[in-house]
Amino acid sequence: MQVEIEQLYDDKPTVYEDEHFQLFAEFKNALNQGHVRAAEPDASSPTGWRVNAWVKKGILLGFRMGGVIDMSVDSERQPFFDKSTFPVKRFTANSGVRIVPGGSSIRDGCYVGRGVTCMPPMYINAGAYVDDGTMVDSHALVGSCAQVGKNCHISAASQIGGVLEPVGALPVIVEDEVLVGGNCGIYEGTVVKRRAVLGTGTILNRSTPVYDLVRNTVHRANGDDPLVIPEEAVIVAGSRAVTSGPGKDWGISVYTPVIVKYRDAKTDTKIQLEDLLR
Repeated sequence: MQVEIEQLYDDKPTVYEDEHFQLFAEFKNALNQGHVRAAEPDASSPTGWRVNAWVKKGILLGFRMGGVIDMSVDSERQPFFDKSTFPVKRFTANSGVRIVPGGSSIRDGCYVGRGVTCMPPMYINAGAYVDDGTMVDSHALVGSCAQVGKNCHISAASQIGGVLEPVGALPVIVEDEVLVGGNCGIYEGTVVKRRAVLGTGTILNRSTPVYDLVRNTVHRANGDDPLVIPEEAVIVAGSRAVTSGPGKDWGISVYTPVIVKYRDAKTDTKIQLEDLLR
């Protein structure tokens, strides 16, 4: 499949034939089943993850191949128009996914594991991977190709950024048992290692260093390497003073995320999620 997808991506035909649409349908089914992923664990990588660029090419190929069609349930009261190749994802009660009524949308071509809870309104985009037992809360976004592990909590209004291009860029990775607090944002290929906790309003991206008060170090993205948040780190939104120029004279501070501790029993008690809600 990889060879065929890459060939079709690189050599655009004059007209897409039935065999091309069949290939894309097989590829999208593999995405839906979680058999192929935009990124996957790789112990040999410094981040613990590797990009599967050909999978991103396959998703982009779907946008190229599809035409805009009417997807409206009621074309007068609530019209929707999108690419024919990416309708909403189909679920049944046997899928083991809770999708609470109220305006949520999950696009076809993403993996949503058993026991995932979707609180309205939320959105999961094509290419994303959301593993078993995770909760995606109200107004939360899981962007294209983002990888979210098992038993995570993506709290209300949080944004897990997506990335399709460039195809070689690592998407956002949120490993198992991470708690992402309300109104957080994780962008630009940041890797959040397992069991980390992001306090309300924490923003992580390539431009903002993370100050680790416990280990007396600074975590930052370098070159092509993304920002990596250590396992079990507890991060809050903080600030640091501008130390030169007018900013110093005016007493200005700029935002910075700060690791204030690493998870312990007290942390686990505070963030414990009620299994009955799932």
